[in-house]
Amino acid sequence: MNLFTRWAKREYPLWARLLAVLPAGLLFLILIPWMLLRLGPQIDAALRLPRLYFGLPNLLPGGLLALVGVVFGVWSNAEEIFRARGTPLPVMPTQVLLVRPPFDRTRNPMSFGALTLYLGVAVMVGSIASLGIFALLAALLITYLKRVEERELEARFGQAYLEYKARTPFLIPRI
Repeated sequence: MNLFTRWAKREYPLWARLLAVLPAGLLFLILIPWMLLRLGPQIDAALRLPRLYFGLPNLLPGGLLALVGVVFGVWSNAEEIFRARGTPLPVMPTQVLLVRPPFDRTRNPMSFGALTLYLGVAVMVGSIASLGIFALLAALLITYLKRVEERELEARFGQAYLEYKARTPFLIPRI
């Protein structure tokens, strides 16, 4: 039995799940957006890339995207922690397959939320490098979801996951 299988069979108490997601939350909600806000423009300046910041035309759509991203991210995390008795972390996976909102709209609402937040921040800052960092993060995350997470969920939940996968979009939510 591999290490992940042993982790998946253990259910952790609520306090442990909340404590475990705190560092991940800081990374996804603070550190990565900060990197897009600060590092992107610095890379642009170093490479002498043009600035794509025009004020309100950046702030309104970027802010709206960021808000949608935060809502999806927090909502889906709460569902995993409180309803599925797990976390987004592979060491404390969910104990049940979530097929209720927002997981009935997309199989990956947390990833949709994170990527929408990061795209919103990149648009708000108007940085070509920030958009590039966003694209790299999106490619890495989608690769992980396809190559690791989907296989693991199929192994854990079997036919129920395959049926859910067949009727629910991968990343972009069904309205």
